[in-house]
Amino acid sequence: MDRPPIPAPATGRAATALLALLVLLLAQLVAAPARAQNILRDAETEALLRDIAAPLVAAAELDPRSIQIFLVGDSSINAFVAGGQNVFFHSGLLVAAEDVNEVQGVMAHELGHIAGGHAVRWGEGAGPASTISILSLILGAAAMAMGAGDVGMAAIMAGQQAAQARILSFNREQESRADQAGAAYLNRAGITGRGMISFFEQLQGEEYRLAIPQTNSYNRTHPLSGERIRALDNVLKASPAWSRPVDPALQARYARVRAKLIGFLYPLETVLKAYPETDTSEAARFARAYGYHRAAFPQKALAEVEAVVRNNPADPYSRELEGQILLESGRVAEALVPLRQAVELSKGEPLIAGMLGHALLQASDDGADEARLAEAERVLRGVVQRDSRNPFAWLQLGIIYELKGDKPRAALASAERISLSGGDPRLAARAARTAMAGLPRGSPDFLRAEDIALASQGEIERLRLKDRGQQQERR
Repeated sequence: MDRPPIPAPATGRAATALLALLVLLLAQLVAAPARAQNILRDAETEALLRDIAAPLVAAAELDPRSIQIFLVGDSSINAFVAGGQNVFFHSGLLVAAEDVNEVQGVMAHELGHIAGGHAVRWGEGAGPASTISILSLILGAAAMAMGAGDVGMAAIMAGQQAAQARILSFNREQESRADQAGAAYLNRAGITGRGMISFFEQLQGEEYRLAIPQTNSYNRTHPLSGERIRALDNVLKASPAWSRPVDPALQARYARVRAKLIGFLYPLETVLKAYPETDTSEAARFARAYGYHRAAFPQKALAEVEAVVRNNPADPYSRELEGQILLESGRVAEALVPLRQAVELSKGEPLIAGMLGHALLQASDDGADEARLAEAERVLRGVVQRDSRNPFAWLQLGIIYELKGDKPRAALASAERISLSGGDPRLAARAARTAMAGLPRGSPDFLRAEDIALASQGEIERLRLKDRGQQQERR
């Protein structure tokens, strides 16, 4: 009796499923950083990160206007580049790094990725890997079709392993290049590389704690930390900047930012353990102020902030925090004074001005106080003109337009907010079309609504194609 042939559709489905699995893996490797969520925004933190980056951006000969730096609310010790020239720092990295020089070292490394065009050059690694994998699938399917199922599966698995090894090798090479570029930027900017070395030593300690084998990095996306230290040690120590001390003013600013982050993210018990009341430094007072405020002890929080204000009356960020505590404790009218001072002292910093606009809207008693409502609108319009990624300001503007009966601009504000916050593109498109219907054709607001409608429609089509592809894979 003749052996029945292996059904071709089943073989095709197996090969297609394996290919889809590899494509999905590649997509996850590329897109995982871009899915970063929970962006934390703070005016003082963003100003510090920009100042840390500035000399390194100049050393890398990059355009500072193109570099965007984000802080992600994630406890892991990580930083990455995504979307071209966007640098993302996890909050866990800033908590773990007590020295600003360590953050400078990480910043230099990430700028090395940008200057090297590593995100754009992904195809150099993924392209050959995909070729290896597809070839193995073809050979495996052919072997299975001839009845050699075990041989075919072995060919497929070998191809997957070869593809994975190619991708990992390419990624490790990019990391090593970014290390060397980052070291060059530190040296060129006259910044000591001690922080870069100490940060990798900290990572090495984590590898030891997790019992990660230190023999080779063959199956890793990054070189082992020990390998990185050995590759960088001579380069950094040979620089005249190696023995140069860290700027004490920059370190003091970093200590405050780190303390604020700890006060904001951790339970009060943890905050007080790290910053006991006997510690009267500005950093400790900021940490406790945030901790007390979050734990609903507004008077204790205000006492900490007021101590900072007395010692440093020209500091905009302590005034900002004072206003925030008062505002969020229901003392809206009182909050206006420190918030106005904070805006003036910070030269109109958009995040602080956005909080002032919110307070003015709250103080307007749902539009009954027309003077405060008009001031809130003026302040918030200035915010969105200066800060292109502030959905909260657009939310407040939308409320103001609704109170004024300006439905088209309320719809535009809604479209802006949904688009910026990564919401449903169908809702953004609908709001944008509503705005276009009521705005003067060709006006700046009409053209902006049209841009959002087109971008949202493109995102809708992308999601539709993605959903269709997933449905085909399930079949």
